[in-house]
Amino acid sequence: MRLSQRIAAWLETHWVAPAYSGWLLGSLSIFFFIAATNTLSGWLYVISGIGVALLVIAALLPERMLRSLSVWRVPIHPVSAGDQVMVELVIENHSSQPKSLLQMQDYLPESLGSTIQHSIELIPAHSTHHWIGSYLAVKRGIYRWQQVDLRTAAPLGLFWCRRSRVAKATAIVYPTVLPLLQCPLIDQMGRDQSLLFNSDRRAQAATEGLTRSLRPYRWGDPSRLVHWRTSARYGDLRVRELEVFTGGQELIIALDSERAWHSTPETQSNSEKTLADEFEQAVIAAASLYFYACHQNLHVQLWTAETGLIHGNQVILAALAAVQAGKVTQSQPLPSRSLLWLTQNPTSLPSLPPGSRWILWPGQSGIPQKTTAKNFPGVGLLIHDEQPLQLQLQAMPR
Repeated sequence: MRLSQRIAAWLETHWVAPAYSGWLLGSLSIFFFIAATNTLSGWLYVISGIGVALLVIAALLPERMLRSLSVWRVPIHPVSAGDQVMVELVIENHSSQPKSLLQMQDYLPESLGSTIQHSIELIPAHSTHHWIGSYLAVKRGIYRWQQVDLRTAAPLGLFWCRRSRVAKATAIVYPTVLPLLQCPLIDQMGRDQSLLFNSDRRAQAATEGLTRSLRPYRWGDPSRLVHWRTSARYGDLRVRELEVFTGGQELIIALDSERAWHSTPETQSNSEKTLADEFEQAVIAAASLYFYACHQNLHVQLWTAETGLIHGNQVILAALAAVQAGKVTQSQPLPSRSLLWLTQNPTSLPSLPPGSRWILWPGQSGIPQKTTAKNFPGVGLLIHDEQPLQLQLQAMPR
């Protein structure tokens, strides 16, 4: 920004800054005043005085126009990456005079969008003006901003005045959740007898087949569930609702966020292969695996180096939206139970707890291109850039 632009911006935010028409009227007023002093012509003094009076009035009114205006935001609902973030601003006029010819500027973070300008023709006295804007959330994250500027040159358009208002905003963009039809890596962990899932099979045998309640028959109900004795008593078919057993199986999805991740040179040079670097893929994989495991009736927890073990849909999605690799101030200890480890560090695989599985992104670790998952200890998946992430998560582990 040039020096003249910085001076104009400072004047506009602290007092008023002349517009082009203001500079022009000021120059003409000075010209007529100089001409009047040379010719001692009274009408030139009048013209010069009228110009100066207009400049004074035009310099005072814009700041008064911005008084008694407050700005506040409607809370922003969380969205997923690729969706539209809806931002709603409310400008309230507390004065008994209408406010007209205003500009509103909302300063968004660069990764969410650019500064938006909105023109307002009129805000009646003791009334509000609602503005709704939408921005495409390309990347997950937690975005915060608070500055909104109100700007006007009303009513004469000779001077610009800008005043800032604080309207705090927080937009949470969740990572993309891939719809997995299957995930053998998690399915095998659920069937693996060597993993301690705390499932009490004797409780399952005791509760399986127990009748919880009776309800009227609905089309499609199997005939084996019809309770004939009760049906004969009430004169219509009654169906048994069986007790549903939940085994309490546990799954820990651990994201290696303590170390800094690096994208492969191919990923950095060819944006068509992937829309995100490898850590972003790992976050997407963690979110997708979490919801797949929830659909399989598993008790799922997420571990990151910053949060430790957490559970709950909203809590986990918010943690995945905020997580950054290599920016952990205080690392939490890794659980000693079996887990699903998402990492870019192949040297961490041998030290995983017994029965763990892993998903490895090669990164810049020097892994040869033809290396497969069989070359690493344990059972897991080796992610390749040339294949879609969703298809690889649904593949059989090796």
